[in-house]
Amino acid sequence: MSDFWERFKQRLKGINIPNIYMGIMIVLMYVPILLVIIYSFNESKISSVWAGFSLKWYEELFRDRSMLEATINSLILATVSSFLAAIIGTLAAVGMPKAKLITKGIIEYISTLPIMIPEIILGMVFLAFFTLLRLPFGMVTLTIAHTSFCIPYIYMLVKARLVGIPKSYAEAARDLGATEWNVFFDITLPLIMPAIVSGMLLSFAMSLDDVVISVFVTGVTTNTLPLKIYTQLKTGVTPKTNALCTLMFVTTLVVLLLASWVGRKTG
Repeated sequence: MSDFWERFKQRLKGINIPNIYMGIMIVLMYVPILLVIIYSFNESKISSVWAGFSLKWYEELFRDRSMLEATINSLILATVSSFLAAIIGTLAAVGMPKAKLITKGIIEYISTLPIMIPEIILGMVFLAFFTLLRLPFGMVTLTIAHTSFCIPYIYMLVKARLVGIPKSYAEAARDLGATEWNVFFDITLPLIMPAIVSGMLLSFAMSLDDVVISVFVTGVTTNTLPLKIYTQLKTGVTPKTNALCTLMFVTTLVVLLLASWVGRKTG
């Protein structure tokens, strides 16, 4: 019996378990995405049957006015939300270390809560809040909600970048007669700009992909691209839906890769 276990242990040593685990995770995560991309070029209307290569579903997708309107809404929403989040998050990251508050640590912790709270809870909170304020649901409520959960991404990246900036830069500028505004715009802002851009790109991708929170705060006449896809999935998956998912995946991938590249420059 002992010989059997010894041989078993020797065999286990020759197996690269981390590589096997990584291979399984890659298959589970990316094979479904690959299948969606492949079947978006399917000639047949039935997604499960391959009838040949075709681009007609992409052509139909670009001729769909409602889809085009939803795409424009999503791009405007993601752009405005990431821009507002960049302003608020940057000011918070720069101003928080200078604030002399007993509860500063608690405030910083609360600032990152939107990332940790489940989206369905955030959606219900926003729904109750906007209903209490009697705000009309639509692009305004979507912008407020998306900006709120995008702020922590900017805040954390800018805060991390500020830690790596020597304080001697600002002190030297002040010794030479620079005001706080000059220090911020001439020294601090250029140094943290890569972190701001990286955070904005990440926020743009998060806003562009959001479904759960948008379901709770959108209006009857306002539709976004993820919500449009979700609505179409209720009637069945078609190659047109696959084509739309493929375009969204490629767009998100490009944005995240760009954010990663900018983030490396920050480091």
